[in-house]
Amino acid sequence: MHNLAIALYKKGYNVTGSDDEIFEPSKSRLARFNLLPAESGWDEDNIHKGLDAVILGMHSRADNPELLKAQKLGLRIYSYPEYLYEQSKDKRRIVIGGSHGKTTITAMILHVGRENNLDCDFMVGAQLDGFDVMVKLSENARFMILEGDEYLTSPIDRRPKFHLYKPDIALLSGVAWDHINVFPTFENYVDQFKSFINLISPDGILIYCEDDIELKKICPVSRPDIKKTPYSLPPFTVESGVTKIKFQDEEIPLQIFGRHNLLNLNGARLVCNNLGISDTQFYSSIQSFKGASKRLERIAGNDESTIFKDFAHSPSKLMATLKAVKEQYPDKQLVACMELHTFSSLSQEFLSHYKGCMDAADRAIVYFNPHAIQLKKLPQLTVDQVRDGFANKNLEVYTDSDKLEQCLIEEDWHHKNLLMMSSGDFDGLDMNALAKKITSPHL
Repeated sequence: MHNLAIALYKKGYNVTGSDDEIFEPSKSRLARFNLLPAESGWDEDNIHKGLDAVILGMHSRADNPELLKAQKLGLRIYSYPEYLYEQSKDKRRIVIGGSHGKTTITAMILHVGRENNLDCDFMVGAQLDGFDVMVKLSENARFMILEGDEYLTSPIDRRPKFHLYKPDIALLSGVAWDHINVFPTFENYVDQFKSFINLISPDGILIYCEDDIELKKICPVSRPDIKKTPYSLPPFTVESGVTKIKFQDEEIPLQIFGRHNLLNLNGARLVCNNLGISDTQFYSSIQSFKGASKRLERIAGNDESTIFKDFAHSPSKLMATLKAVKEQYPDKQLVACMELHTFSSLSQEFLSHYKGCMDAADRAIVYFNPHAIQLKKLPQLTVDQVRDGFANKNLEVYTDSDKLEQCLIEEDWHHKNLLMMSSGDFDGLDMNALAKKITSPHL
């Protein structure tokens, strides 16, 4: 939301906003553009007939006093995705969807587009090198590139966000059950992707990963009026810790690694082809792509150890990320630590889906905070329930982030890598400080 506010300010709009609490980096970014509210909290006096529109964030409540005032006055109320569509309805919209990889694929497209002077508007779910904000809106760009999240639109609109964008070009990276608080069955979750395909514009394009079991079922038999282009894993090698893509008679060195990232790359390439960027241009540009924030992001390293942080939290993401690090560094042991943070991951009925997900690690650690479970109004988990869910007798389970940090500091880090995985922050654990302690010479 703060990125949208900045984008609208840059476009010349008069923007105001409210929130009950604003954290970094949002706070500093809003302050830099003089958009930070004078006071925290909600005040219905902020809402008046002089407003052209109100944009509602996902985490507002239906009984929010400012929302109620806007409804009473009959003001135009947009959800976040509704307003992005409103700003892009006259452009060619490219929407990147899927249970995993959508942020990275969107980031790849934007990186290559910038390198090749492609003028486009965008919304992406992570901070990217070379981009000031995560939302750009303009009058003149022909394209709008959107990361298409399947989570709910707003407290008063229960549609998945990516159902509102009506793509001309759509990409689906894969389907792996998530958000069980919203989609109670796997079939219900898959149906959201079927609906997304049906919302592609007539004569549009669907690019999909044919390595994904569910997409291979639903995409080929979908809409006969759209062009369907499958993609798979490109040929590659890994030499001395560097992944190289084989293209024609060349080997293209990359700064990213992992089979899931190479699948993402191939999908991004096909989207770029449809935006007028050739394979040669794409491979030349993608070499300098370092990844999106928190997507197998290298925090620190030395000759003995490298520390990565990743957004992985669902079973399929965990397995893909662990496999990527093990394949890239086959001669080093892997200490993998993940946080149960989402509603799904903290649900007793979902834990069994994590069976075997951490088995690739040489030392597997899971962290969760009982208070987070309480806030989500879920039944409390026990350490034994978590260990049973992962079906790993050697799994270490922590519920205190200070103790977790201490155990990681005390580890012998000779010839070992650390992978920290979470959609949260391990309850404020300073990842950069931890990485510095692990890689400092005295260790």
